[in-house]
Amino acid sequence: MGPPLRIAILECDTPVEKVNLKYKGYHGVFSLLLRESAAALGQPEKLDPETGMDISGWDVVTAQEYPKLEDVDALVLTGSKHDSFEDHPWILKLIEYTKQAMQDKRVKIFGICFGHQILARALNVKVGRNTAGWELAVCEVDLSQAGKELFGRDKLRIHQMHQDIAYGYPSEVISLGASPKCAVQGMYIPGKLITVQGHPEFREDIMTELITLRTATGLFNKEQSEDAMSRAGIEHDGVAIAGAFLKMLLE
Repeated sequence: MGPPLRIAILECDTPVEKVNLKYKGYHGVFSLLLRESAAALGQPEKLDPETGMDISGWDVVTAQEYPKLEDVDALVLTGSKHDSFEDHPWILKLIEYTKQAMQDKRVKIFGICFGHQILARALNVKVGRNTAGWELAVCEVDLSQAGKELFGRDKLRIHQMHQDIAYGYPSEVISLGASPKCAVQGMYIPGKLITVQGHPEFREDIMTELITLRTATGLFNKEQSEDAMSRAGIEHDGVAIAGAFLKMLLE
């Protein structure tokens, strides 16, 4: 077995209070998912779930700190409550860093929701509000042939919590799938990049807390809230999605 995979979590937000306390930030949320996915691979001789990964967290919003690319093997760009189409200084800095990472032939990238949109924007695709509205809780994604091969599924079930989308695919990426409300559900560059519009890292407790809080503020109406709550506990493919990324790192 070689040295641990050095995976940097670029934390593009801080989870809501209960989630933050339980999981210790998105670094904790993704660390748990990646270790579960490594265990599901069932190849401890290649990737030990406990010792095979060195997972670090980086506050790219407030501290605006980033790892040196030569010090990491992979980057994870997390979701965020912020809008990927805004020109806040920290977002522009993240886009520039992402462009540099895309040019690095060695570093692999995993983009989640906001992170998926940042990758699209870094590759010169428009991002913005979805006229179809919110996509919430566990939804089905119709996979492309590449998506079926990558994830080992005919369809993908994944948590969603977004009202923003990428408006198209960069020329250099392969489509992974689409849903009725969102045509760009994932991007793929073999050996380099996997993104998903959904949240493989979310669990029922995280989703129900978000729905509860956002319903209380009036962001979701009663019908939206009840519909989302009814699907928050459905079994989903988050472990398989992160597992596909880990397989790419082991190639």
